[in-house]
Amino acid sequence: MATARAERRLAAILTADVVGYSRLVEHDEAGTLSALKVLRREVIDPLLAEHQGRIVKLMGDGALVEFGSVVDAVACAVAIQKGVAENQADIPTERRIIFRIGVNLGDVIHEVDGDLYGDGVNIAARLQTLADPGGICISGTAYDHLQGKLDCDYEYLGERALKNMERPVRLYRPLLEVTTARTASPRPALPDRPSIAVLPFNAMSADPEQDFFSDGLTEDITSALSKLKGFFVIARNTMFTYKGKPVDVRAIGRELGIRYVLEGSVRKSGNRVRVTAQLIDAASEAHLWAERYDGDLGDIFVIQDEITASVVGRIGPELLAAEHARESPKPHHGLDAWECVVRAVFLCSQLSEESSRKMLPLLDRAIGLAPDYAQALAMKGWITMWRAFQGWEDMGYALALAR
Repeated sequence: MATARAERRLAAILTADVVGYSRLVEHDEAGTLSALKVLRREVIDPLLAEHQGRIVKLMGDGALVEFGSVVDAVACAVAIQKGVAENQADIPTERRIIFRIGVNLGDVIHEVDGDLYGDGVNIAARLQTLADPGGICISGTAYDHLQGKLDCDYEYLGERALKNMERPVRLYRPLLEVTTARTASPRPALPDRPSIAVLPFNAMSADPEQDFFSDGLTEDITSALSKLKGFFVIARNTMFTYKGKPVDVRAIGRELGIRYVLEGSVRKSGNRVRVTAQLIDAASEAHLWAERYDGDLGDIFVIQDEITASVVGRIGPELLAAEHARESPKPHHGLDAWECVVRAVFLCSQLSEESSRKMLPLLDRAIGLAPDYAQALAMKGWITMWRAFQGWEDMGYALALAR
């Protein structure tokens, strides 16, 4: 008797995901699940049926849907976003359900049980993470089949290298005409202080001990960063919801309202371990800093502490320097004490006569605003003594100030 086997075919794939699902469930699990059921029954399922979409699988916070036509897939995506936005318009912002949707046209593997695999599915999943909250991101292959077939305009977003894909993918965004959740629910405002999210470090093997080590390292780095004065750090529980999922740095920045992302990996070989870490600007995806650490696993907790101290010790100055570069110059009277010290730290790294001289009014401003600001006081005394040793300041004045 012949055995049924998987077949390849061209299909339009739609993937959808709820923005901030973990936060919504943590706040009100029963209410969130009930609201999702209502959305499915009243908005999503009727639209899928209208556009002949087949639900391949449902996850708690998303769905994978197959269409025979890419025109139907994109038309359905637009209708879903409009319908969901209208349905949620009267819901308080913090409880509003918002979707991101990705659509791709590509080759897929159709299993006998109805499941789908392959690059066509993987690209759609990556596109979904790049979509704006309440928006849609489609691939170039999908866009090429749409021109003139839908009453919709599109914005070209450029080419993008996607994770585990050999070639970059052209990206487009359908422009939705009605007020959607994207405009009704603005992105979270960035905190006034440097804000960072630490992604769970990726264990590069299936060894449970290595997974334990990478999770512990992630927790330690998150905890240590949160103790640094003036830094806003996303909680560990929030970040571990991303573990094992394909993530996009820009999408994380938009969803969490943070400026920087720290990611890394752990690789074990015998009794040796190698840890890599990268600090990334969430808006531009520019790599600000990267480092590699090698150690002996004779005492796993000692090496974990050493790496944590090294990473945090390097990241602090890098974040301060990045903040300085991010902001346009401001007059001293418009800065608060913390900002003055941040700028002074950046100038201190240059250690020239000009940079050290520019530090003084910044530190004076910080001390004037916060007379007991220990870091500002210590830095003022130190830089004044350093200038005196260089012959740029009167030694008597410097000694008197130090006392």
